[in-house]
Amino acid sequence: MTITASADGSALGNPGPAGWAWYIDDRTWAAGGWPHGTNNMGELKAVLELFRATAHVDDDLHILCDSQYVINTVTKWMPGWKRKGWRKGDGKPVMNLDLIKEIDEAIRGRRYTFEWVKGHVGHELNEAADIRARGAAEAYQRGRTPDAGPGFPGAPAAPDARISSAASDATPEPASAPSDATLF
Repeated sequence: MTITASADGSALGNPGPAGWAWYIDDRTWAAGGWPHGTNNMGELKAVLELFRATAHVDDDLHILCDSQYVINTVTKWMPGWKRKGWRKGDGKPVMNLDLIKEIDEAIRGRRYTFEWVKGHVGHELNEAADIRARGAAEAYQRGRTPDAGPGFPGAPAAPDARISSAASDATPEPASAPSDATLF
């Protein structure tokens, strides 16, 4: 069986209050965020939490994602960054390294594919993930705890909405972050 899910991130101000979400259907989704983060952090965290939530099942994972940064990070750039001591081709350190290392660990032994979908054009799953990620960011903007969602059936306890160690230690990248596009 293949699980098809959408993953998305949101940041108000980029950086600013940030959220993440993955979505399969109205009964199977999760969201969270931070008081201060970037869109790329949210996008990465959504994918990470999707891998974690589905780690207990032996199904293929098909991830719909509107972030070329995330897709390229996981499918193209990460192996080269690892070989270079987590440095990009220009010698600069990889941004969002804690989240990327956690994804690297979470994907070991997993069967997955990514599919790029254009964001904000009415794609049902992408829109549902976007609404939840933005809702988490807006909750942090208001000083509230976001709706964490029901999670995935049988998964370990869903991540709470508090700041993760990766987010609290991360240095937000610039909003445009063109250096992230540097290959190996």
